[in-house]
Amino acid sequence: MFSSVASDVKNTFSYGNMVMKLILINVGIFVITALTEAFFPQSYFSNILPWLALPADLSTFITRPWTIITYMFVHADIWHIAWNMILLYWFGNITGDLLGDRRVLPIYLYGGIAGGLLFMLSAALLPYVGNQAIGASAAVLAVVFAAVMTAPEYRMHLLLLGEVRIKYIGLVILFLDLIGTSARSGNSGGHIAHLGGTMLGIIFVYLLRNGTDMGSLFYREKKRETHQRKPSLRVAHKAENLPSERMRSLSKQKDLTRQVDEILEKIKKNGYDSLSEEEKEILYKASKS
Repeated sequence: MFSSVASDVKNTFSYGNMVMKLILINVGIFVITALTEAFFPQSYFSNILPWLALPADLSTFITRPWTIITYMFVHADIWHIAWNMILLYWFGNITGDLLGDRRVLPIYLYGGIAGGLLFMLSAALLPYVGNQAIGASAAVLAVVFAAVMTAPEYRMHLLLLGEVRIKYIGLVILFLDLIGTSARSGNSGGHIAHLGGTMLGIIFVYLLRNGTDMGSLFYREKKRETHQRKPSLRVAHKAENLPSERMRSLSKQKDLTRQVDEILEKIKKNGYDSLSEEEKEILYKASKS
């Protein structure tokens, strides 16, 4: 049984999209931390969790700078991780389909970092913010609002509610986080972190539309090494008339970008269901490029 599970995990990491990889990482870490908490609770809360959770105090954070990353992969209980992973699965696949699978990871990480920084800033200014933060909520909400910003008219089928445009789901989440920042909520620091992730997702898509890709550092292509050599005299006089492979590739890429832009505009106006099978196939191919 265990070998079969290990094989499934390996296959997911080899062939699955980034959403599934992030879900597997989060679930794997949760299993380890939950078992540690169950059998060694005192040791977990005293010697392990403080080195994974994001501290509210800046002086403590300076001694544990890695916590700005680790905190977004640690969860308090099964419901905490379940809610985050459901949202990540729903909206992460939308974001991956529309913006490209490679952009899911930078949006997730940037969202978690933005949420963590806003949490620490609020802790320095507000007395009722908690001592530490854990959970993927800020990172996940960055992915959620990247999807909402890209295709607000995209429709999802929700239990009991039926078909709902994701812009309204986003507005409900934003409303709950805004009222959750009050001192009476009991988790004001967490909701403030959520707002940081939300803003990051919105900013990421806004900049992308204007030609700035914040995620480019994650998938910067290596420049191909070129070696100078003397051109062949026999074909030199024809070189100007023969388009290079690079020029053809750039032309195809520009054409694909134009098609994707037109499809995204159609989704924005009429929803994802208005797309033809051919348009959906173009989006799928673009997400894999």
